[in-house]
Amino acid sequence: MNVIVNKHELIKDHVHRDLLEILEAGVKAANPQDSVVEALRLVDRGLCVYDACYPIRGSIHVVGFGKASVNMALGVLKVLGDLIVGGVVITTEGVNVDYVGRVKVFAGEHPIPGEGTLKASGELLKYLSSEVKNNDLVIVLISGGGSALFEVPYPPLDLKDIAETTSLLMKSGADIVELNTVRKHLSRVKGGRLLEYLSKADKVISLIVSDVVGDEIQYIASGPTTYDTTTYRDSIDVLKRRGVWDLIPEKVRSFLIAGARGEIPETVKPGDPLLDKVRNFVIASNRKSLDAMALKARDLGYSPTILTPFMEGEAREVGRFLASVAKYIAIKERNVKTALLLGGETTVTVKGSGVGGRNQELCVSFANSVHGVKGIYIATIGSDGKDGNSPAAGGICDWRLSEEALRKGLNVNEHLQNNDTYTLLSKLKRAIITGPTGTNVNDLVVIVVVPT
Repeated sequence: MNVIVNKHELIKDHVHRDLLEILEAGVKAANPQDSVVEALRLVDRGLCVYDACYPIRGSIHVVGFGKASVNMALGVLKVLGDLIVGGVVITTEGVNVDYVGRVKVFAGEHPIPGEGTLKASGELLKYLSSEVKNNDLVIVLISGGGSALFEVPYPPLDLKDIAETTSLLMKSGADIVELNTVRKHLSRVKGGRLLEYLSKADKVISLIVSDVVGDEIQYIASGPTTYDTTTYRDSIDVLKRRGVWDLIPEKVRSFLIAGARGEIPETVKPGDPLLDKVRNFVIASNRKSLDAMALKARDLGYSPTILTPFMEGEAREVGRFLASVAKYIAIKERNVKTALLLGGETTVTVKGSGVGGRNQELCVSFANSVHGVKGIYIATIGSDGKDGNSPAAGGICDWRLSEEALRKGLNVNEHLQNNDTYTLLSKLKRAIITGPTGTNVNDLVVIVVVPT
């Protein structure tokens, strides 16, 4: 099955085909349903997650939130079947599923929480309050997008306060750690606070598809079932550093200042008794996808190297740096088909009014920097199928991009400056379209250098 729906129009030579097959291998390795099935198994009156086993003393409930929550729930259903008595999962709009077994499916908004998120989150908490009893086991399914899809503002804040603050931070170029540091301190369910609603459960098992560089659990979906090492003061520092402190709602500023003074309880910290009953497991990650991409690259005749799953920085600058690495390899390894594999998540400081995303911006910046150096290619996508404000997942670029653009009367630098890389790539038939993939393990990048 193809992950990339417009694969045919993207293939201009055999190297393009290889690039796309390598990317598809990475997305398939992050399949949430398969990852859950690999992690879970039933034993005599017990449930094992890998080698850690827990007794089943009561009923089993499933709750979750994130882009992968429905597929993860399908995986749990495949293993546990009728043992699941019920639950609630929250996913993105457009997923036309009402139930997974006995688990009710709700939709919320992403990347900025809206009324759908608020309603769905209320339903999830109502389920926990009314249905979970002593001795019950609760499985929590957490994946990328969960910060926006599961939200209950901390009083007296409201949804508008959180939406405005989140939007300003995103536009400022804040990375996921900075963004979720602030989110955790405006919420009743982030930063371990969901555990307050799980106090009746005998055991809480969180299965996590990581969309955070380095798989640090406290930042994945803003860490609802783990401790938080950040503080209200850290949140204030992030907002000031990103230049939006004076732009956010006054109510948010007052709330964070009160928190920093100790007038509002902090998020859950290491050693809190709430943590005693929970175990968190990362079941799919960027590194797992990169390993699968390396195997596919080797099968296709390339010498693969995983450079890093920790790629971060301004997308345009990362693109330029990676171009310098590729040009060096083109000189040094003249007779070797080389594949460089990376993962992580870059950022874009939005200054223009165009349509694009971090993956497309990285792709175009890279191609602009290798212009005329034959045999250098790149393809990069968001593993969730969504890149920025565009309908694309990413792009496929090479040393010929600037020349192609010129022939069509397009100015590459102008499109970069206006954050309008999707418009450029779509006109050149280089924008990768996947639609929602049902997973999210950050961005995947493959660079290929071939002998010429």
